[in-house]
Amino acid sequence: MAKYYDIDDILADEELVPAVFLEGVNGVGLLQSNETNRIEPRSKVELPFWLASELHLRQAASVNVPPCYNKKTREEIGADGAHVDLRSRCSYFYQLGCKIVQLIGDKTIGSLLLVAFQIRYKEVLIKAHTSASVLGPKFLSLLTKEETKLYDAAKSSTAAFKSWRMGGPRFQKASVLGRKRKPIGE
Repeated sequence: MAKYYDIDDILADEELVPAVFLEGVNGVGLLQSNETNRIEPRSKVELPFWLASELHLRQAASVNVPPCYNKKTREEIGADGAHVDLRSRCSYFYQLGCKIVQLIGDKTIGSLLLVAFQIRYKEVLIKAHTSASVLGPKFLSLLTKEETKLYDAAKSSTAAFKSWRMGGPRFQKASVLGRKRKPIGE
């Protein structure tokens, strides 16, 4: 089940994936530019993931591996994964990959996601902890949405640690300790 209120999950479900219709379908001619308002069997279209997955579960269409997980991407990640522009291929590379693996069962996508994340995770944290206050937009433009969130979290934790180390509050009183309990008899 999708995370209903998570905007990133909604946007990941909107990514286009290639699909092939297994049956003829009436009333959906807007998916292709034709006059008949019908899609013939074995027609190839690109559909949002949410629609493709529903059609796949109903055995009306088969979902193919999206081009962002193709052999060229795998080779580039294997060669130098930290500098591959995954955002231009799919903004939600990891999130969509996890959903695609569950849908079509291609085990190689799971290993691709793992290798890509391991390589890029280290690079993102190194850049977040060692860069100056502003990092070049070139590096940030290569990151997916998930990696951008990770970078921001690492950057803020680094700033909080530096603030603490430079003489910030060493100990903070828990808010629970300041409250008094009500007597039982009242």
